[in-house]
Amino acid sequence: MKEIGAENFSTDFEDISLEDSTKYPTSPANHSQSLSSMPELQPLYIVCPNSSIPLITEVLQNYPYIPFFNQCEQIFKRQETITYYNAAYIDNLEREFLLRNIEYGVTVMPLVDFLESKNKYTEISLLNGDYFLNKEAFSVLRNRAKIATKRFFDIIYASILLTILSPVMLVTAIAIRLESKGSIFYRQKRVGLYNIEFEVIKFRSMTANAEANGAQWAQQNDPRATKVGTFIRKTRIDEIPQLFNVLRGEMSLIGPRPERAVFIKMLKTAIPYYEFRHVIKPGLTGWAQVKYPYGASIEDGMWKHKYDMYYIKNQSFWFDFKIILRTIRVVLAGLGR
Repeated sequence: MKEIGAENFSTDFEDISLEDSTKYPTSPANHSQSLSSMPELQPLYIVCPNSSIPLITEVLQNYPYIPFFNQCEQIFKRQETITYYNAAYIDNLEREFLLRNIEYGVTVMPLVDFLESKNKYTEISLLNGDYFLNKEAFSVLRNRAKIATKRFFDIIYASILLTILSPVMLVTAIAIRLESKGSIFYRQKRVGLYNIEFEVIKFRSMTANAEANGAQWAQQNDPRATKVGTFIRKTRIDEIPQLFNVLRGEMSLIGPRPERAVFIKMLKTAIPYYEFRHVIKPGLTGWAQVKYPYGASIEDGMWKHKYDMYYIKNQSFWFDFKIILRTIRVVLAGLGR
């Protein structure tokens, strides 16, 4: 059986021998000097197929861990953690080693889940098909009660917010009309749930001919923005009309921000599993919006996708509430675009 690897990612380790314990340490003793010179780094024990070691080593260069691979000769201490990767392709002895440590109270968990728990985002370069097909990992997507509850609170909160913010919307509409020619509202097609397009509604924040030269990513301090537009973008007032999208069921209060098809076509070729964000409704705000500064590049899209993937897997009522509180902080501090 062919091993499933992380798609769309290549490495430069093909000519490096897996026996090189300097690059791929299999014993803490072999790397004691490095550990002593970098006291902030922590050992991370990983059980995986040998062919996965180069990718994991490359990814963990960005984390405060030194990996030790396939140490299957001992029972670890209860307070220690053993991680595993591509479990379907480890051998029987390694599988028995993991089960035996579980019996002795050692924490054994997938490497991706371990990194998620520490960083609150998903390391997408380590993902493969097995991650998404795990019957537990994305069970929230099949939980009808949670989906119905989320929809119920979307309707309640959107109705309340539209009522409370109606004076702000009125003042904004007048200011837009007085400053520049053009419509008060701006409609634009975005990709939503199950890759279905819909029209998102926003207050117009740019000049009427902002995209005369074709689709462009919005930028921080975008020169195309009007004076009123600059203010409503920083305070995110321009997003308020999307509460109507929420009421119509096209969006949720919390979720990945909806993107345009032209940009998705570009991003999905560079970012693994980018379109998986469409398994839930797009949101007015989201985990990526409160955790990552505004960006307009593929690299920024990569980081936002990491946070979106984490939210999709871990969404809950309390997580949504936490994001709402952080969004309020962003709005009051004027930390928008």
